[in-house]
Amino acid sequence: MHIHSLTISGFKSYRDATTVTFHKGANVVVGRNGSGKSNFFSAVRFVLSDSYNSLQREERNALLHEGSGATQTFSAYVEIVFDNKDGRFPTGKDTLTLRRTIGAKKDDYQLDRKSTSKGEVMSILESAGFSRSNPYYIVPQGRITHLTNLKDAERLDLLKEVAGTKVYEDRRSESLKIMEETDQKRTKIDELLKYIEERLTELEEEKEELKEFQTKDRDRRCLEYAIYQRDLEEVSAALEEIEAERKKDRASAVNQRKDFATRQKQISAIEGEITDVKKEIELLKLDASELSAERQESVKVRTQLECLIRDSQEGRRRTADNRTAWSTELDQIERLIVEKEAELMEVFPELEGVEKQETDVRQRHAQAKTAQEILYAKQGRSSQFRTQAERDRYLQSEISQLRSSVATYQKRIADTRQDIESRKRTLSQVEGRAGRLVEELEGRGENIKRLKTELDQAKAEKEGKSERKKELWKEQLKVGQVEKSANEELRRGEGELRSMMDKQTSSGLRSLERIVNQLQIEGVYGPVYELFQVGDHYRTAVEVTAGNSLFHVVCDTDETVQKILTKMNQDRSGRLTFIPLNRVRTRQHKYPSGDDAVPMIKKLQFDPAVTPAMENIFGRTIICKNMATAAEFTRSHNLDGITLDGDRVDRKGTLTGGYQDPNRSRLQTVRRVQHEKNALDAARLKAKEIDVELGKLNGEINTLQNRQEKLERELAGILGKRDELVLGEKRAEEERENLEVTIKRTELQVRSLERDLLAYETQIDSMERELRVPMKETLSAEEKKELGRLTIEVEKMNGEMKEIINKRSELEGTKNDLDVELRENLRRRREELRGKLEALDDPSTLEAGDIDVPSRQRELDTIVRKIEEQKRRLDEISAAIEKSNADLVKKNGDLERLQGEQTDDSRAMERQQKNVERYMTKKQLLTNKKEECQKSIRDLGVLPEEAFEKYNQAKSSEKLIKQLHKVNESLKKFGHVNKKAFEQYQQFTKQKEQLVQRRQDLDESATSIEELVEVLDQRKDEAIERTFKQVSKYFEEVFEKLVPAGRGRLIMQKRIDERDEDDEDEDMEVDGQEKKSKIDNYIGVAIKVSFNSKVDEGLRIQQLSGGQKSLVALAMVFAIQKCDPAPFYLFDEIDANLDADRRTAVAAMIADRSSSAQFIITTFRPELIAQADEFLGVTFDARKVSSIASIDKAQASTFVEANERAGQEVREEDD
Repeated sequence: MHIHSLTISGFKSYRDATTVTFHKGANVVVGRNGSGKSNFFSAVRFVLSDSYNSLQREERNALLHEGSGATQTFSAYVEIVFDNKDGRFPTGKDTLTLRRTIGAKKDDYQLDRKSTSKGEVMSILESAGFSRSNPYYIVPQGRITHLTNLKDAERLDLLKEVAGTKVYEDRRSESLKIMEETDQKRTKIDELLKYIEERLTELEEEKEELKEFQTKDRDRRCLEYAIYQRDLEEVSAALEEIEAERKKDRASAVNQRKDFATRQKQISAIEGEITDVKKEIELLKLDASELSAERQESVKVRTQLECLIRDSQEGRRRTADNRTAWSTELDQIERLIVEKEAELMEVFPELEGVEKQETDVRQRHAQAKTAQEILYAKQGRSSQFRTQAERDRYLQSEISQLRSSVATYQKRIADTRQDIESRKRTLSQVEGRAGRLVEELEGRGENIKRLKTELDQAKAEKEGKSERKKELWKEQLKVGQVEKSANEELRRGEGELRSMMDKQTSSGLRSLERIVNQLQIEGVYGPVYELFQVGDHYRTAVEVTAGNSLFHVVCDTDETVQKILTKMNQDRSGRLTFIPLNRVRTRQHKYPSGDDAVPMIKKLQFDPAVTPAMENIFGRTIICKNMATAAEFTRSHNLDGITLDGDRVDRKGTLTGGYQDPNRSRLQTVRRVQHEKNALDAARLKAKEIDVELGKLNGEINTLQNRQEKLERELAGILGKRDELVLGEKRAEEERENLEVTIKRTELQVRSLERDLLAYETQIDSMERELRVPMKETLSAEEKKELGRLTIEVEKMNGEMKEIINKRSELEGTKNDLDVELRENLRRRREELRGKLEALDDPSTLEAGDIDVPSRQRELDTIVRKIEEQKRRLDEISAAIEKSNADLVKKNGDLERLQGEQTDDSRAMERQQKNVERYMTKKQLLTNKKEECQKSIRDLGVLPEEAFEKYNQAKSSEKLIKQLHKVNESLKKFGHVNKKAFEQYQQFTKQKEQLVQRRQDLDESATSIEELVEVLDQRKDEAIERTFKQVSKYFEEVFEKLVPAGRGRLIMQKRIDERDEDDEDEDMEVDGQEKKSKIDNYIGVAIKVSFNSKVDEGLRIQQLSGGQKSLVALAMVFAIQKCDPAPFYLFDEIDANLDADRRTAVAAMIADRSSSAQFIITTFRPELIAQADEFLGVTFDARKVSSIASIDKAQASTFVEANERAGQEVREEDD
């Protein structure tokens, strides 16, 4: 074990903290006179020795550094770090740190950074081999000189001190003092016994009367004892009962207080839960209200649809019979139409045959009639014309006219045929148009179905969008509620945060965001509290460290700061402290390693861009486990230390701490404000998203609405076009029929014209033939015969024509009747019936006043499902509300119960407090009464045995009191007797017994003390003789090593009464044999040495030179040290008075012993430097500040040589 390092701060000339490391062998300290070498050794003695105990304030101030500058030192400390690898200190660690701190009002010790007492320090030092009885492991300046000047008796006292006889002497003195006190006590006891004997003799003279009085008085005292004892038992029982009740109430009060605190936490938690439940109930009620309104609207729509469907179904039920009737009638009509068409089909061939027959007949009739007329005309020519020429002219004229008529008829026939062709084409077009109308009527259902499908899809899609829109409305309402709540909480939190800062800072922070947004300023990071995150575990420490720096604003450059400050000055909007990052200068800090302290900066999360600001605020602080650790690291690493509870130790030594109210935590409030800001921003972002989605939905719904309206218009157009199509079909049919009639009529005209044309051509042909024959007055026989035949044939054909015309007229009448019946009656009725049945059977052909029952039914089913879903959700919400209400009721009940219990507990605690006061009052009364009873019992004196049994069992208190009254009455006749004589006799007797016993104890104690004194004297003799032998032996060995040619001895001097005064100086040499003389016979220790012979008698120390005396004193010190070895030694200029060869011997001895012990030596001589392992130089600057540092051997030698030259020059100047 050895000193590893030494740290001095503020001690004497060492103002600044100075740390020096030592070698475990020989360490030499060099320095000029006055540089601080002695202060260096004083620092070690300040910690390890008793030289600086019980210092007054002025003495402590004298140890503090007093520099020439303005800096004043208020405290100083010296810290020694021991290497404990050999385990001499029982700490189980490789090192031991011992520190002593002193100030104007303090003087503290620390072991391994923990406060301790001076006694504990001395105890652990003694356990490692530092003996308090042997202070020579530290040899300051002057100690060697002091040893050389010691007298023999003083040298004996030194030997006694080394032997530890002071302990024996202290105990012997203490024992003698006790013996003296014992003798005084025995004398006093003897005087008291003499007085008691005299007093007992006086009391014995009144024996007979006293005996009678004693008998009565014994009865009185027995009765009084019985009464007092009963009262005492009752009072004791009452006190025990009260104490039991008080303990019970106290335990109950402790439990109630614990329960009170627990319930208070529960009340706070339940109040928070109640607030959350109320918010939840409000949201649920809002949902329920919206769902209820939607459900009412859905029920209204459902009712409307049910009414429509019911009315439609009722109408369908009403038309069911019509359907049957119409179907039956349609079947009948169809049959009639079939029959009539069959009849019409039968009439058509017959009518065509009759018409063809009529045509043939008419044509033959016309030909016969023409031939007849030609013959009649030819027959009357002779009477009409006189000559052939006239006849020819006439015929030619007729032929010409007839030819003209033929041309006209041919043209009329051609035009008529063209007109027929044109009408046929028109008929074909009408038939095509009619066909298209029929197709359109037939394809109308598919178009309606397609449009209805598209319309249903559009409605469904629109309904889905509308439902989504309603959901968004509800969500928007909820988000609005959340935004409102978050805004209120934000305002409340910001109000709390503003209350934690001054008004100017609050105003400045409020205006900062406005100014940045208004001027579009970039590079503003914001207040410090917004720029980092920290765990709850470290929040208090971080908040205390930051202080008002939490509200400082971090910016990128001072130009940005200037812009903001200019605007703030213009607006007069508060004051702020800014941290421009370009102006912040940070430096690297050396943080301690280990788990006892962690850098605060490492427990923060922040943007790397603001690292300089964070390091400027938090970089110098470490978080420590406790204040002691914080103080230690603050001193060793020049950092600020803080505990998790916010207790702080800064680098200047200031300690700050106390209770931190968590409800007033700035960071907690900032976190809550930030949370509410985030919640508010999230709500606003959500509201914006909802608005965007609502806008998009409104556009899509409008698009779907337009599409729906377009489809409805198309559907309405198709539905309204049916009558137009039917009417168009009817008109086309009528036009077709009219065209057919017209064509047929025109064809008849053509045939009539062709007959007339044929007649004209026949006349032309006959006239031309007539022109070729001469004119005759009469017809030829053939012609007459032909005329007769023609006449008969014409008449016959007239009759036939009449019959054919009648038959044709009849057939045409039948045909017209059938055609009218079919067209105007049956077919029209059939179309009407078909239209009605089509309207009933085809859901796509809706007419005004009718509805699409399947579509409406689907809508109704959707509405019913929606209502069921709404009902289910309402039931769920109602159940949730009921559950929440039940939970709220339960929580309110719990809250009321807890509050009631709190009130009851408060009242109970008040009652308990009153009970305690009442208990204390009652206890005090009972205690007083008990003391009175006990005093009364004590006043009764020594009681006879019968007093404890005679009256304790049988009689009651009333009987005892009556009996006591009788005894007191009987005692009145003994009024002249000293009523206290018996008591006095008993007391004196008891005191006599006690004094006799005390005298015996004192005698035994005196005997024990005398024996102890004898044992102490014997042990002291043995210790002195043993120590003298060891020191004498080691002195001879050491002196022989230091002076190889000489010899040194220690001689114990003893008082011998038989010798004369001249012989008292004769020496008694101690050769190691045991002496039996007493310690009081020792009068001193003499020293005889010879420097040049081992056989000479030698000289006494008084006869030696100064250097020889110093060498002898050093040999004495080394001998004492070898007798009681220490782990290290400190020598302050012990070689100052030695010659060079003696210094070399001393240096060699120290070098030899440095292998087993550590030496720290100051010197001005080169001999020790040659043997040293480590060299330290002490300097002293103009500010009167000392410093010490490690140097090499050459530097140390140079320093010593320079010092010797300076000393030589001074001596030469003195000479």
